[in-house]
Parts: sequence; structure tokens; C-alpha cells
Amino acid sequence: MSSVINTVSSIGLSKVNATYRIRSRKLLTPASVSFSRRRLPVIAAETDTNEVKSQAPDKAPAAGGSSFNQLLGIKGAAKETNKWKIRLQLTKPVTWPPLVWGVVCGAAASGNFHWNLEDVAKSVLCMIMSGPCLTGYTQTINDWYDREIDAINEPYRPIPSGAISENEVITQIWVLLLAGLAIAGILDVWAGHDFPIVFYLALGGSLLSYIYSAPPLKLKQNGWIGNFALGASYISLPWWDALFLFSYLTPDIIVLTLLYSIAGLGIAIVNDFKSIEGDRALGLQSLPVAFGAETAKWICVGAIDITQISVAGYLLGAGKPYYALALLALIIPQVVFQFQYFLKDPVKYDVKYQASAQPFLVLGLLVTALATSH
Repeated sequence: MSSVINTVSSIGLSKVNATYRIRSRKLLTPASVSFSRRRLPVIAAETDTNEVKSQAPDKAPAAGGSSFNQLLGIKGAAKETNKWKIRLQLTKPVTWPPLVWGVVCGAAASGNFHWNLEDVAKSVLCMIMSGPCLTGYTQTINDWYDREIDAINEPYRPIPSGAISENEVITQIWVLLLAGLAIAGILDVWAGHDFPIVFYLALGGSLLSYIYSAPPLKLKQNGWIGNFALGASYISLPWWDALFLFSYLTPDIIVLTLLYSIAGLGIAIVNDFKSIEGDRALGLQSLPVAFGAETAKWICVGAIDITQISVAGYLLGAGKPYYALALLALIIPQVVFQFQYFLKDPVKYDVKYQASAQPFLVLGLLVTALATSH
């Protein structure tokens, strides 16, 4: 489940003068897993990692990179040869907090969370499912299908550089997916559900992650559909999971979380600016490619700000003026940072903007959750 606030991570736009030759192979599906020596064929249009490696110049600053950034999976990472650190890098731990926070918001909105060992343990297990397992799965499978784009924009990343093999990547995808689904089933049993709703939410989110990244649908090819799907999976799904653990899902929560998914769309656009060159080369219609960078950055901030103002209006109409005023107060610094950083240069200041503005959006999510607590 895949990042909303997922997204402090941002990697600089790289340019390569080399022409990359991509070799496509026969369509393969997840059902055809075969633990052969060469690879585990789960993917469509597979690219030869070794071939990409030979063509992609090494742009990662080996001496100046940060080991901490490497573990988080963000820009400025040091080169690494330890396979376990590379595996962690592929899961992009920096994208886990939005999902973890979604679980916190869902528990708060349930009105039935208690500070006892059992409820805390349920919440932590739900966080592990949502963050390391299923967000890790989402990020790894996205990097796998983005390897052609990364060969243009970020050729030093683990997959296009050949730092990790095809078999190792595909094995990681399956292990994280199955672990996340297993935890979801355990949570359903623990909560006493007659119908395994948490499992089916996890399964649906995992399918959404797959079609977001993988052909033939590859939702990310369309900037509107892909980014909304990403925002919904990062905000709505962990919130709903936690609600079902402690209570039930109400219509107002559905409306508010889907509204916040529009803000998630805006946050996802922030990360599209760094990939304009590769997206354009491979025909992906991200919003910066489709509308141009100048228009897209206003679409981005509009989606983020108008959504939160709409939620504040909803809370005011629901007779909760103090929560509405608190939410409006949290929008103001976000707008300030948008003008100070993002609208000036969305590529240069993307990380600085997200680090400055998104904590206020995150707090707004919690304010909304508390306002709707039942």
C-alpha cells in the first residue's frame, strides 16, 4: 500500500546521453512462478538487467553518498554491496510512515482503541503489514517495472545498475506480498471477524499496486488515475484496516478518506517532476508531461489545499467548528511552504518542500480522525 505523505523521498533528475536498448520477452504472469536457476518469471515485458547495467553510466556519488540515505531509499544514497541493505533500499523505508500513520488515524477514529497490550499489539502488527510488508512490496514491484525509466533517470539505482539480480528482486516481491497477506489473515482471526475483511483489503490493495506498476494496465501511465490510486492506497486502506480491527467503517469515514486521497494525488504529483525526461521517453502521461511543469505544479497544490479546505468545511457543517478551525490553521503553513519552495522549483526543492509542509498535512489527518471518532 502503497506512500501519502509517502513521500519524503525524492531523487534528483539525471540525464544520460546514452541510448538504451530494451529487450522485451514473452508475457509471463504471477501464476507461472518457477524457481529456476535463471529467474522466477512473474513479470510482463521483462528486461535483461545485465544489459541495462552495461549501458547505464554510474552516476551515484560513491564517496559523497550517505549510508543513511541508502537505507531509507532516498536521494543522495551511498553505493552499497551488502545485499540485505540493497533489499531494504528497494522497499524505501522512508515511504512507510504514511501507512503507519494511517493505522494510527484509523485506531483514533474507531473510538474503541484502548491503551492495553492487546490493542497495542494489534496496531503494531497492522503497521508491520501496511508498512514494511505491503508498502515494501509496492515499492519493490514499482522499481522492477520502472527499471527502464530508471535506466534513463537514475541508472545508479539497484536494479538498472545490476547491484541485485532479477531472481533476488522477484523473490523479494513474493516474500513481502505473502507475508503481508498472512499477517492480514492473522489480524482477521484475532479480531474475531466472520468475514476476513482485513485480508481482502490487503489483497485488493496489493492488486491495485500491481496494476499501478505493471503492464498491460499500468495505471501510472495516466497521471490522474495512477496518482489517485496511489493516494487512495496510502491513505484510505490503512485507515480502514485499523477501523475494522477496533470498530466498523462508517459512511463519513469513507467520504473523508477518499477526499484525502485527492490530496494524496497532489502529493504523488510532487514525485513526478523528477522523472519528466524518462516518462516522456517511454510515453507515460504523468501530469507534468501531459500539462507541462508550470501547469502541473498548480494542479498539485490545488489538489492538496482544496481537499483540506473541503474537509474543514465538512467538519464545520457536521457541527465540529473547533476541529475545522484546527484543520484550517494547519493548512496555512503548507501554503507558505508551497510558495517558498515548491512553486519556485518543484524539482530542486521537492524534498525540502515535503519535509517542511507534509508534517502539517499529517497532523490534519489526525485532527480529522479525532473529529470523526465514534
